[in-house]
Amino acid sequence: MKTVLILGAGFAGLELATVLSDEVPDEVDVTILDSSDAFVFGFSKLDLMFGRNDLAGVRVPYSQLDKPAVRFMQETILTIDPEGRRVTTNAATYEPDILVVALGADLDPAATPGMAEEGSEFYTVEGAARVRELLSAFEGGDVIIGVLGNFFKCPAAPFETAFMLHDFLEKRGLRETSTIKIVSPMGMPIPISPEASAGILEAAGERNIEWCPQSKVTALNPATKVATLEDGRTMPYALFLGVPVHRAPQVVTDSALAEDGWIPVDHRTFATRFENVYAVGDVTSAPVPRVGAIAEGEARTLAEVLIHQIKGGEVPAPYKGTATCYIEFGGDRVARFDANFLSGPTPTGSFTAASEEIVASKVEFGALRRRRWFGVD
Repeated sequence: MKTVLILGAGFAGLELATVLSDEVPDEVDVTILDSSDAFVFGFSKLDLMFGRNDLAGVRVPYSQLDKPAVRFMQETILTIDPEGRRVTTNAATYEPDILVVALGADLDPAATPGMAEEGSEFYTVEGAARVRELLSAFEGGDVIIGVLGNFFKCPAAPFETAFMLHDFLEKRGLRETSTIKIVSPMGMPIPISPEASAGILEAAGERNIEWCPQSKVTALNPATKVATLEDGRTMPYALFLGVPVHRAPQVVTDSALAEDGWIPVDHRTFATRFENVYAVGDVTSAPVPRVGAIAEGEARTLAEVLIHQIKGGEVPAPYKGTATCYIEFGGDRVARFDANFLSGPTPTGSFTAASEEIVASKVEFGALRRRRWFGVD
């Protein structure tokens, strides 16, 4: 019996625990640690922001996790010692046979002066709920959707927010008295796909949404409602919606795992430089985007690696870096992007234009994972 400790219960942690429970339930004892009491899909924050669902409707409590050989513990991780495979929390100390770090990326609003005071980041559940209240009181004006760091989760999310904001303002009769700008250090919406980027930018142009690439807001003045950009320009705003700087969790950067702020891994197997210590998802520096569907795929590869370690047999194939992402275009239409980052000489992707038919596919994407991970509809 191998003891497996998974730090983090997001896409990667839940998928890894599920595969191990399904495939080798009698040969593993899996514990998942997370400081939260519920799982929320990243895309559900858009539903929360724009009133398509409420907080209770987007949360899936971890108490519903009921799988053979798996237990969930809501605890705060205090230290990680990868050399000794020892983890201390506010409640216990763990020394597993196999340690997996899947803690994701934390947000650092304070890294951009004025962002914490604005209180309008929308990348956390709490932030999305606050923005929902800000939008309900918004009376029109200049809106900036600003990406504040050089990399971030879900590259399409700022555009999804802009498209849905466009619809929201139109329904309230405020679109003609409002502007929407997306300010981002990225040169293209989806860097690996000119086709997807062109489709997104065409939709932005049709909605009179301004795209400001290779630009970054470095400071906000909440008193004067002025954003300062890296090149010295300023932009006024009535509402600023921010994607904060991303960082690895402090408990990771304080450990011996981190190098240059993140955990380096062999992206074929997700092994770290420490024996029987692995890392998957947004917390690593693997050469793939930080997206839930990517983290899930990494976890499936790691599960195959661990099952091979336990049972032997054929060596599993390296991680391929494939994922399907859904992009909200507003107007009850969703596009799909299928990416392949590691199987060929360069990353590739295919774009399926937004339609009402893809909405059903996105709904089923979420429903399938709720059933698979939690056994609920």
